[in-house]
Amino acid sequence: MKKKFSPLILLIFISSFALINDYNPIQEGYRSVKNNKFERGEELTYLVHFGFVNGGEAKVSLDKTLYKVNDRICYRVDVRGKSLGITALTYRVNDLWRSYIDTAAMIPHKFYRSIRENNYKRDEETYFNHLKGTAEVSNVTDTKNIKKQTFKVQKYVQDMVSGYYFLRTLEFDKLQKGDIIEIKGFLQDKSYDFKIRYLGKEKLRTKFGRIHTAVVAPVMPENQLFDGENAIKAWISDDNNRVPLKVEAELLVGSIELDLIKHKGLKHKFRKK
Repeated sequence: MKKKFSPLILLIFISSFALINDYNPIQEGYRSVKNNKFERGEELTYLVHFGFVNGGEAKVSLDKTLYKVNDRICYRVDVRGKSLGITALTYRVNDLWRSYIDTAAMIPHKFYRSIRENNYKRDEETYFNHLKGTAEVSNVTDTKNIKKQTFKVQKYVQDMVSGYYFLRTLEFDKLQKGDIIEIKGFLQDKSYDFKIRYLGKEKLRTKFGRIHTAVVAPVMPENQLFDGENAIKAWISDDNNRVPLKVEAELLVGSIELDLIKHKGLKHKFRKK
């Protein structure tokens, strides 16, 4: 995979994170995950900045319409990222990540991403068959070149978007400081074990007021981009929304932050003060 770092990747990397009549009937081979954290129509907008310099924007949208994939009822979630201001002059980003997520099992059935970063382009589509434990990936580099591959995947595997929504269904009150959350993931052609360390609770000052949060950090492998064990930290609202409010990444050449600047369609109010 071509290594890149964009506003969209930063947002997804921390997860890199229903109404009762939305639920599918329980079928053999599918789990059932209780969820009351979000509903259709939710929109979250984030600003990425390097100090006082705004570098990009990421928008997460949960469609109001339900879709059917693999004969299962699914949410459709779009995550769009673009560069802003002076950053757009040197590093143009216009990315889309889309996931069709089973409303009952909180697992993906279809994943799509369109990457447009400077002159780099990639269109990729993944179909998950959880009953067979496979992921079929189609890479489209142009209209005449479509490459398909099938990979074995782990049980309850997540893509980078669905993993974020599954993370929101977890109960942080049952965790102790230092506990590790593990999520099975798949992207492009590789399976991975994504681990997140729970760091405790804090009150975070935001443009929406002081909000109670749970703080988590991805467990990072050795790399040449991020600095330190907890190089990336995320503050997630400690309420019934479980919305990421802030992400902070310490790079070897500075730091980058992502902040929630706008929201619409939250199922619950933030827990403040």
